[in-house]
Amino acid sequence: MRGVIIHAPKDLRIEEIPDVALGPTDVRVRIRMGGICGSDLHYFNHGGSGFIRLKEPMALGHEVAGTVSEVGSQVSHLAIGARVAVNPSRHCGHCQYCEEGLHNHCLDMRFMGSAMRFPHVQGAFRESLVVEAAQAIQVAESVSMEEASMAEPLAVCLHAVSRAGSLVGKRVLVIGCGPIGNLVIVAARNAGAEEIIATDVQAFALDLARKCGADRAFHVAEAPESLKDYVAASGKIDVVFEASGNSAALKAAIELLRPRGLVVQVGLGAEMTLPTNIVVTREIEIRGTFRFTSEFALAVDLMNRGRVNVKPLITARVPFVEARSAFESAGDRARSAKVLLDFG
Repeated sequence: MRGVIIHAPKDLRIEEIPDVALGPTDVRVRIRMGGICGSDLHYFNHGGSGFIRLKEPMALGHEVAGTVSEVGSQVSHLAIGARVAVNPSRHCGHCQYCEEGLHNHCLDMRFMGSAMRFPHVQGAFRESLVVEAAQAIQVAESVSMEEASMAEPLAVCLHAVSRAGSLVGKRVLVIGCGPIGNLVIVAARNAGAEEIIATDVQAFALDLARKCGADRAFHVAEAPESLKDYVAASGKIDVVFEASGNSAALKAAIELLRPRGLVVQVGLGAEMTLPTNIVVTREIEIRGTFRFTSEFALAVDLMNRGRVNVKPLITARVPFVEARSAFESAGDRARSAKVLLDFG
């Protein structure tokens, strides 16, 4: 079996890796599609991010879908040939936070393709993958393998939207229209947002934002005054989803929020400074969001029922043996959104 293995920054190899034995509650999935995520790009370009660094070769990838090729003796709800999206998150189930239902904060989390632990948790960019059956969520025949591989990032965005509470009738601003920002738009539209405004510094990303459901999309580098109408009367935005991780963007967004408005910080970045006078006097709330809990199954369900459309974000499909080229393409925000590795 071959996999996509990162050894060091820019040192990405297609290598043989050993098969994993199947347990009684496991399934083996023949991987068909895998999406390149921002965290994969951090490993490829820099060997990690922040304090999380590669210490050994690691298979990348956590956004995958495929077909079940083998089932464990105790698995009854999935059959060979079932089409599934794979949840890359495996919580322990018994730590303090798991018992509170906060599975995304599990103290013993195993997340595919992550160097946070050592030995690292190997990733899913491989021809075949063994997972617990509960991690394989069946997708409808109407959902392509390309779409199914988008379940994980969609789940991240559904969780982010849930952190905002009800969006029904709300005016929403999404800052940063990479794959995550644009999937936040998809999720916010599904959640009943009345108006969705998107900002970015790339025309390509903003065009995708419109296709994903944004009512208005502004190129803030070319037209820095484009949001001025939302500043009047102590701000007119109800909820901001900040997906760029840019301190200046967050500061500007807070000035657009109405009293008791809300920021959901989606993007990771460096240390940020805040206009605390506005935060205090307008009673602004700032909430973080991290990964997902039950939203993975919800993401698949929404796609199965045709409630969301993630296809506009799929900009390339590349054979996995050409992974290096795919990673280079995925890092070019001027022409790429979600680049998929094809294991078929």
